[in-house]
Amino acid sequence: MAAEGPEAPASPGRGGAEGALGDGGDGGSGTPAPVAELPPPAPSPTEEERSDAAAPPPIPQSCNGAAAAPPEPEEPPPAAPEEPPPPREPEPPAEEPTLTYPLDFEKFWQAARNNPHDFTAWTELLQYVEQENHLFAARKAFDAFFAHYPYCYGYWKKYADMERRFDCSRETEEVFERGLQSIPLSMDLWIHYISYLQSTLDMNLPESIQKIRGVFEAAVAAAGMDFRSDKLWELYVEWEREQGDLRAVTGIYDRVLSMPTQLYNHHWEKFKEHVLHNPPKDILSPEELLWVQSKLATDPVPKPPEPEGTEAPPGEDLPPGVEGKAAATDAQEDLDQEKIRELVISMRQQIYAQNEAEVSKRWNFEDGIKRPYFHVKPLERAQLRNWRDYLDYEMAAGSHERTIVLFERCVIACALYEEFWIKYTKYLENHTVTGARSVFQRACGYHLPRKPNIHLLWAAFEEKQGNLDEARRILRCFEEVVPGLAMVRLRRVSLERRQGNLEEAEALLLEAMHANEGLPLASFYAVKLARQACKVQKNLGKARKVLVDALEKDPDNARLHANLLEMEFGADVRQNEGNTMSCFERALRSPLPDEAKLIFSQRRVEFLEDFGSSIHSLLTAYDEHQKILKQHAARKRAPENGSDEPDDKRLRPDEAAGLLGPLNFSASGGDVGSNPSAYNYWYQQHGYGAYSYQTPWNYNQYYSQS
Repeated sequence: MAAEGPEAPASPGRGGAEGALGDGGDGGSGTPAPVAELPPPAPSPTEEERSDAAAPPPIPQSCNGAAAAPPEPEEPPPAAPEEPPPPREPEPPAEEPTLTYPLDFEKFWQAARNNPHDFTAWTELLQYVEQENHLFAARKAFDAFFAHYPYCYGYWKKYADMERRFDCSRETEEVFERGLQSIPLSMDLWIHYISYLQSTLDMNLPESIQKIRGVFEAAVAAAGMDFRSDKLWELYVEWEREQGDLRAVTGIYDRVLSMPTQLYNHHWEKFKEHVLHNPPKDILSPEELLWVQSKLATDPVPKPPEPEGTEAPPGEDLPPGVEGKAAATDAQEDLDQEKIRELVISMRQQIYAQNEAEVSKRWNFEDGIKRPYFHVKPLERAQLRNWRDYLDYEMAAGSHERTIVLFERCVIACALYEEFWIKYTKYLENHTVTGARSVFQRACGYHLPRKPNIHLLWAAFEEKQGNLDEARRILRCFEEVVPGLAMVRLRRVSLERRQGNLEEAEALLLEAMHANEGLPLASFYAVKLARQACKVQKNLGKARKVLVDALEKDPDNARLHANLLEMEFGADVRQNEGNTMSCFERALRSPLPDEAKLIFSQRRVEFLEDFGSSIHSLLTAYDEHQKILKQHAARKRAPENGSDEPDDKRLRPDEAAGLLGPLNFSASGGDVGSNPSAYNYWYQQHGYGAYSYQTPWNYNQYYSQS
């Protein structure tokens, strides 16, 4: 039930037409191919041509107008076995015919290929090739279009109709099969395919009947559980009735009567007409008919009164008892027929009642689906919420088959919404790994090629299944499509780390650092590399070198200073006091904003108070901190016409709030801002408690969504 374009119709179940994107503008199916597209038939040979045995045979033409490979010339037999013929020089291969396209095709083609996610560019290209009626151009355009938008059922119909107009029957059927494989829930596409087969196959051949019946069975197996599949079921019933197979009609009704569909009551009424207007022996299988008759035999019905005999005409005498027996037999047969019909209907009555209850449970959900087809335009929030609630209900109901069908319907209408694909894969992962993988492939390969979350989940899924090479391929290919996402690179790093490939993990981080040299992202990766060296490889010296090198390139990055300080403080403070103090000195000498220097200064005083080995260092640090505080207070009292410090040197409030969060030097584990009584002697300057310390690194600023 996918469509495309703003004029897409309502679902077939709602009685809508096939829509503006169905077959409009295609012309009749019997429209002959233009002379410009297919080569003209070869002229009739003259007598001289017939007698000329040396003339080569004409090159055969395929249905698309391309020249087929020429037949290989027959080699002459050797003159004698002892004298083999000399080797023949190889003939040059036949030149491939040069395909020519309409004048403006390249313009529309490049517009679509340069921006493959521009749906309008694709529709303009397809409209152009249809107007030009050019088969080669149409094939190229449609095939490229469906690589991005396979749910557009109307364009599958257009493609098949164009192949049919050029009498390419094999290609036409291939297009139908490809379309139905891409969107098996499309009622219109199934019906269009069946109509094509009925109009092209010889219905006098048994294999033609069998093929159409097989297509009907495939259609109801793929889409028969759709709430709006009534049109397909009705078509199947009518076709079997035309074949004269009333028992098959009964079998179809038995299946559809248990399907919650929109026109469930209509099917019930049609079934009762079918039973009441046909003899039971023609509509019931021998097994069911025998069972019904035995059921009636155990519950005998009262015999009808014996009819009175009719007087014979004057002069004629009927055999005694003949009239009464004949009338009684007919009456009994009629009564048996009616009883059988009543029992057949009564047996299905309970199924119908249960189905009616199931329909009522889903009716409000179905009524909330206003756009069941595919479109690139966003869905309304109410419809998205309706899909979420409907899926939750169907999953809770416990019917796996119906849940799968509803998910497939949902990802047609919501194909561009990542959350529904993720919900689908999580559901399938508990049932079938193969099915979950197939959904991941469809989502990432066609509909969400630039969405990171679904790709990360797919890679995690494959890693969970032990397919490490596939997980690596997924992440690597996505990074090629959407380069620069830190979340993808970090997932590649963590994958290698989990497998013990620390060298590969380090190489990935170094590659990212070099690729983003001169950008804040390079410092981000430097911190990641340093943490890996320190925490995983237990190499503090290597981690220190990474951050120091990064600070040489980015000296005013407060977060680099903070992470280096955190790393040094994480070591033994008694043995690492010198390195820790070097971090403080480096930060205070750097071109950091004054607000950041104030924080580093106050933390230096706190560190020396808790862990310092020299009172002289503590007093010196305190005196320097007082100077910084006075300078900061003087700037706060500066004229209101602005600060003399450039804006790019001023620390933003969010940076000041989250600069040195994890560093807690106080013995009590608390922060001075939250515990004013701590170190009261050292910290009496106004405004000190205004700083709060939170997470030192805002990773989300680098996790940009596409």
